[in-house]
Amino acid sequence: MSDGPILLVEDNPDDVMFTLRAFEKNHIRNEIVVASDGEQALHRLFPSDGGPPLRPALILLDIQLPKVDGLEVLRRIRGDDRTASLPVVVLTTSNEERDIVDSYRLGANSFVRKPVMFAEFLAAANVLGMYWLMINEPAPSRTGG
Repeated sequence: MSDGPILLVEDNPDDVMFTLRAFEKNHIRNEIVVASDGEQALHRLFPSDGGPPLRPALILLDIQLPKVDGLEVLRRIRGDDRTASLPVVVLTTSNEERDIVDSYRLGANSFVRKPVMFAEFLAAANVLGMYWLMINEPAPSRTGG
């Protein structure tokens, strides 16, 4: 089981609340770190102030974000050796085929549409948590500067 934090990159406060509640109800005990835009997410992963970088067990990434969109965040994650192997699940309301294609082309591990109903969201969070935090064997972490 992976006990590192989950980085939730989501600008919609309701979706943040639903995700936190769904993980709590599914007994997923990993710390949830929330970034409300792409710029915050990149700062957590690649701090410019010399602070320690966040190395999450899982990144849940919305595409439609202010400041820096989710696809650019994904591009930067995959473009850096320190974060290239982190599991990234695109979790979005987008129904655009282009977003699916671009997400996988840029290296997303999975693309999940956010369910509208909380019960469906609860089930989706359970599956995501079980697979990515308990079943999946993560790549060995890379160090470097």
